[in-house]
Amino acid sequence: YRPDAVVDPDFEGFLGNLDRLGDITGCDTGTWTGYLDAHRQRRAYFKQFGATSSDHGHPTAETANLSDAAAEELFNRIRRGSDDERERRLFRAQMLTEMAKMSRDDGLVMQIHPGSWRNHSPSVFQKFGRDKGFDIPTRADYVTALKPLLDCVGLERDLTIILFTLDESSYARELAPLAGVYPALKLGPAWWFHDSPEGMRRFREMTTETAGFYNTVGFNDDTRAFPSIPARHDVARRVDCAFLARLVAEHRLREDEAHELARDLAYTLAKKAYRL
Repeated sequence: YRPDAVVDPDFEGFLGNLDRLGDITGCDTGTWTGYLDAHRQRRAYFKQFGATSSDHGHPTAETANLSDAAAEELFNRIRRGSDDERERRLFRAQMLTEMAKMSRDDGLVMQIHPGSWRNHSPSVFQKFGRDKGFDIPTRADYVTALKPLLDCVGLERDLTIILFTLDESSYARELAPLAGVYPALKLGPAWWFHDSPEGMRRFREMTTETAGFYNTVGFNDDTRAFPSIPARHDVARRVDCAFLARLVAEHRLREDEAHELARDLAYTLAKKAYRL
């Protein structure tokens, strides 16, 4: 379930998308409660056809935890087409927390893919549209940004939130410590620009000592280049096995433990994380 088009006020056609969401669900998306009900209905629809996760590609990892009254007031301003950037940013932040609460209730795993400046070139975007290669990594602040969401649901053991990043500097400083203490958090594999042999190696080196192996989810793939999927998984398995082999050679891991971890990183952790 990927709701970016109906949770991000900066998404092209946002207000019309809300109308369409109402048409599809029969919910009154002109009201805050109706809008949330529409999301719940669509999530249930996706679950009915086998979906096990939601995915959220926000510009930042910023979250908020407003009171019901404040959230409703904010929604009403956004629904009227507010052009206040602070309000639009706050709405995106609130919706990440709302989606996390829905995941707690309906069991969908929540993926957060933040930190890309989408459509960096306005001329290319105007001529060709989105997803044409002009998406650029930005700096992220997960410790501050995620705190409102984590205050709300971070200690929920039945909730799984998988965090991805394009900011490698956050691996050891922020993401690994967060995943090491909050039961709801797991670390997604090296993503996008870092979905490469060296990027995967850096991910393991920078996260393992703090987060361990079992606060990660193995390797998953969301590429649109379907023929590349087997090769990507092969690369990930080779990188992980090379990392494990080094730990064995340095007498930091027994060989039998490395064999068990290799299978878990290649297969078991992904199945468990995504409830397959």
